[in-house]
Amino acid sequence: MTQVLIFPILVPLAFAVFTWCFRHHPSHSSIAAIAGALIHLASAGWLLSVVTTQGVVVLWVGSWPSPAGICLVADLLSAVLVLVTAFLHVAVMIYTRFDTTHEQIRSGFHPFMQMLTAAICGAFLTGDLFNLYVWFEVMLMASFGIMVMDHPAARLPNAVKYVTLNIVATLFLLTGIGLVYGLTGTLNLADLHEKIVLVENDGLLAGTSLLLMTAFGIKSALFPLFFWLPAAYHTLPPGVAAFFGGLLTKVGVYALIRLFTLVFVTHPHITHTILMIAAGLTMLSGVVTAASQMDIRRILSFHIISQVGYMVLGLAVFTPLALAAAFIYMVHNIIAKATLFLVGGLIQRAGGSFHLTQIGSLYKTHGLLSAGFFIPAFALAGFPPLSGFWAKLLIIYACLESRHYGAAALAAFVGLLTLFSMVKIWMEAFWKPAPQNQTASETRTLPPWMMGPVLGLCLMIVLMGIFIEPVFHLALTAGEQLVDPAAYVAAVTGGK
Repeated sequence: MTQVLIFPILVPLAFAVFTWCFRHHPSHSSIAAIAGALIHLASAGWLLSVVTTQGVVVLWVGSWPSPAGICLVADLLSAVLVLVTAFLHVAVMIYTRFDTTHEQIRSGFHPFMQMLTAAICGAFLTGDLFNLYVWFEVMLMASFGIMVMDHPAARLPNAVKYVTLNIVATLFLLTGIGLVYGLTGTLNLADLHEKIVLVENDGLLAGTSLLLMTAFGIKSALFPLFFWLPAAYHTLPPGVAAFFGGLLTKVGVYALIRLFTLVFVTHPHITHTILMIAAGLTMLSGVVTAASQMDIRRILSFHIISQVGYMVLGLAVFTPLALAAAFIYMVHNIIAKATLFLVGGLIQRAGGSFHLTQIGSLYKTHGLLSAGFFIPAFALAGFPPLSGFWAKLLIIYACLESRHYGAAALAAFVGLLTLFSMVKIWMEAFWKPAPQNQTASETRTLPPWMMGPVLGLCLMIVLMGIFIEPVFHLALTAGEQLVDPAAYVAAVTGGK
């Protein structure tokens, strides 16, 4: 049954080959991509069912012995994130079926997207630090390929900036990995949990942890390392922006959570204090900058940064409840953020622009689109009973419970500013009269195949909010596993 771990990685890789073979037949390539996404979703659901019934699942690829072999591990956190990735994969593949040009497909859109999906799942499932680096590199190559496909002049400078800053992060990451191996003689995460406490050079160990925190801080867009993100995301096609905006920074946050709950827990007064300061500044700087923007994609991009701060705040507080809150926040934000980017593409299609001063009155002409925006936007702002309300409430409650009153107040204040940004989009794009230069939006019909994924993701947001009790129990179990990783370590090392 442990072989189930390989399928969420192998399926998209296989369909990357199929879609590459069909790239000169755009219709066939799109159908193959949707079929691959559905099979990927089935494999991710199978993985979560195995993890919930059997506990932590481990696969040593190639049967190489511990700790030198390539290890795949799935606990509740990684299995749920793989499943959410698969849901988003299906939604984006259906949406882009009608939002991708034949030239983009011939340039390799589908193979790059399948490779990116495989790399994200690989990062969530890997059990060692070096393979985490490898999956990040595959993500970087695939995302760069998507950015420069069909050679758009407007995207090339931002793509180069994106790659350059990620290469800087890679240098930090490789240096940190080298130091970790030199200090402990292993890169397996479970093995590191046991051997890191034996390292006597506290200063070098603390420096190494800060080096890796910087590397993953760039990947997850933490303050002050986030400036690459809004420059890169706001020029992407809506479907791609939804996938990038929903998932890529969350892989960086996942790496921070995995490392700073499993490996670097010996100096929390240093590492977790720095994480808390960075989280607070990330929340505040992201939301303040977003409030000053008038382009929908820029507003959403800066809000990615702000929302990352909430997740890292849960890690910094480092209690089972705080980690459960970060878990729920991550799942909620992947779905809500991706939905908003998809809605942004539909707003542009209906109103003719992404700029709020050039559109209006969409509420009267596109009622279903209004609902498609209202649900994820107000979930992001924290309106009850949507998923974002419970995620923010749990983060604030965990801060109060652990006596981090300033962090709790800041989280509540940032929530109010997030509400301001979402209300601004609502009032400008949907409520105010249409500007004179806006062409008749009644004639701009929205394809059902593009509205369908948006409404499906909205339904997930609503259901997650209504059925929060089972979601909370699942998240709390995951939080307890992160604070006490004995089961994870025993599953990987065989209890040695």
